[in-house]
Amino acid sequence: MTQTVVVDNRRAELVRVAARLFRERGFDGTTTRDIAEAVGMRSGSPFYHFKSKQEILAAVMEEGLVAGLPAAESIVDSALSPRQKFHALVRAHLEIVLGEGHDFIPVLLYDWRRLTPELRERVQVLRDRYDQLWQDVVSELLAAGLLQSDSAVARLLLMGAINYSVLWYKPGQGLNLDQIAEEAVAMFLGPQP
Repeated sequence: MTQTVVVDNRRAELVRVAARLFRERGFDGTTTRDIAEAVGMRSGSPFYHFKSKQEILAAVMEEGLVAGLPAAESIVDSALSPRQKFHALVRAHLEIVLGEGHDFIPVLLYDWRRLTPELRERVQVLRDRYDQLWQDVVSELLAAGLLQSDSAVARLLLMGAINYSVLWYKPGQGLNLDQIAEEAVAMFLGPQP
C-alpha cells in the first residue's frame, strides 16, 4: 500500500512540475530530462510512469480538466439563478486558468495540437464533458432571455475571452479574479438588474 502511494505521489508530482515547465517553456522547449531533474529523478525515471513525453502532456491536460469538473458540476446542479450560475462558472474557470499553481489548462490551450490523435481523443472526452456544463448554463441564460444569440456561439466566445486572459493577467496588478469575473458577466449579460 505504501509503495502505491509513493508511486502515485511521484506521478502527481511529475504532472504538476511538467505543467509548470510546459507553461513556462512550451512543450517543445521542455525535455523529459528537464522534468525529471525538476523533481529530483534520473532522466529515464518518468518513463516508469508514462510511455512518452506526449503521455505526460495528456496527463497534464487531463489533470486540469478533472480539477475543474467538480466545481462546474456543483454550480450547474445548484439552485442558483441562471445569472448566478454563470457568474459562479466564470469565477471558477478564472481560478482554474489563472490561479496560482494552475498551469494545467493554459498548457491545454496552447499545446493541444502537440498531442497524438489517440491522446487528443482521450483528453477530448473530458473536454467535451466540461464544455457541456458550460453549454447547459449558457442555454439556461438564453432560455431566461439574458442572451440574445446562439448559445453555442456565446459559449465559445466567452470561453475564448476568458482563456485569452492567460496572456494579459498579472497577479497583484490591476483587477483581481473576482473583479474580472464581475466584468466578464457584465460584458456578456449587461449590468445586474
